[in-house]
Amino acid sequence: MKTFNDFKIIGIDHGYGNIKTANHCFQTGIIGYDSEPLFTKDMLVYDGRYYLIGEGHKEFVAEKHTDNDYYCLTLVAIAKELKTEGLTEADVVIAAGLPLTWTSGQKKEFADYLMQRETVEFVYQHTAYRVNIKDVKIYPQGYSAIVSHKSELKGLNMLADIGNGTMNTLYLVNGRPQSGQMYTEKFGTYQCTLAIREGFMRQTRRELNDYLIDEVLRTGSADIPQADLDIITRIAEEYVADIFRRLREHGYDQNTMKLYVCGGGGCLVKNFYKGNPERISFIDDICAAAKGYEYLALVYLKAEQENEG
Repeated sequence: MKTFNDFKIIGIDHGYGNIKTANHCFQTGIIGYDSEPLFTKDMLVYDGRYYLIGEGHKEFVAEKHTDNDYYCLTLVAIAKELKTEGLTEADVVIAAGLPLTWTSGQKKEFADYLMQRETVEFVYQHTAYRVNIKDVKIYPQGYSAIVSHKSELKGLNMLADIGNGTMNTLYLVNGRPQSGQMYTEKFGTYQCTLAIREGFMRQTRRELNDYLIDEVLRTGSADIPQADLDIITRIAEEYVADIFRRLREHGYDQNTMKLYVCGGGGCLVKNFYKGNPERISFIDDICAAAKGYEYLALVYLKAEQENEG
């Protein structure tokens, strides 16, 4: 969270697997109840309903403003950032993002969705909050993760932001994004999980828990029989090979370009890529995009104030 005048700028990366802020990361899962549930430790109370956070798996939706889930998760993200500074009330500017090629088409609708109430009151983890949402800024995913370091990027570079639901690819020349060479595909880590689940069932006639799949994708191993690990590894390697096939289709050349990989899917490339890793750099900070949104919003607000002066 950044402070500008009397505003708190809170960057929120609305991922399909996890919600990230500058200081927090939590699962994109939410289940609503009409009456108070039994377990209430991680609970949001808003607009007369009770929401357990981190429960269930949020289904992929191309347009995040189509239901109330991401709005409730946004309130939780704001609460977590305010709690970090000991606040329960603030004037807030939300800085958020959308997949690269979806930003222009969905920007207004998503901003209106996040600003549906100028003043919102809610309770999270038994603490009451009152937030005045003064503005919403929307920026492209992926690029925000490296924007504060773009002056350091020389020559030809490609950015691959591999999230849970999508992969965003951006071509850069001396740190400048090329608007005609950016792509968004539904090809994230969850699609890899689905491929492993299906392939494992086909080969063993057994179901494999997603938790174990996630552990192997994150670390390269798990406490399971070697034969099971071999099946998961083989499918993950095929999936990563397909990632690089798609990158080459978008202009990636490992001989002349450096590849920057960010997002939770970076672990896939780290653990299962069989090519030359020397020209690949990883942005390991899972909160990098949220921090980038805050950086971009702060730059914009400062420039706006200078122009008014």
